[in-house]
Amino acid sequence: MKLVIAATGASGTIYLQRLLDQIDAMAHDVHLIMSGHAKQVALQEVEGIRLPGGVHKQAENDLNVPYVSGSARFDAMVIVPCSMSTLGRIASGSGETALLRTADVFLKERRKLIIVPRETPWNLIHARNVVTLLEAGAVVLPAIPSFYSRPRSATEVADTVVWRILDQLGLPNPRAYRWKDEAPPLRP
Repeated sequence: MKLVIAATGASGTIYLQRLLDQIDAMAHDVHLIMSGHAKQVALQEVEGIRLPGGVHKQAENDLNVPYVSGSARFDAMVIVPCSMSTLGRIASGSGETALLRTADVFLKERRKLIIVPRETPWNLIHARNVVTLLEAGAVVLPAIPSFYSRPRSATEVADTVVWRILDQLGLPNPRAYRWKDEAPPLRP
């Protein structure tokens, strides 16, 4: 699978790191774009992103990367975390950076675009922009963790969102909690 993973300046770098950690970049062609603000937030939240081997990191403004063109065959793009500002720019069709242009290409080519907004609360403009993206074919997957698996750490909480992203990508994740008829065992 050929993937573009992007991050913007919203809080939630842990989701990006955990997603990168759980995708086998040796088995998949993984490209990473981070906005300038995403890099700043990553330094504050997780002391910078650790890139797994095989991940190709490109500059936010490099329009010479293949995925900014509809003629390049990529399977999916994930923007995690996605600020409401970036979400609004995508909804308006803005393409002034490689990140925004790539999202626009994925929408116009009807390729999977997964947007993971992390900001809350929303105002009416945010809600309308989300509706616009849903109508355009994007998957909007807010970073809302679940607690069925009884997570015991911030990392385990973040993983509940990452599992949903991986499910949307169609990538296997044997660690993902799956709903069953009975509740998971209580932990001490």
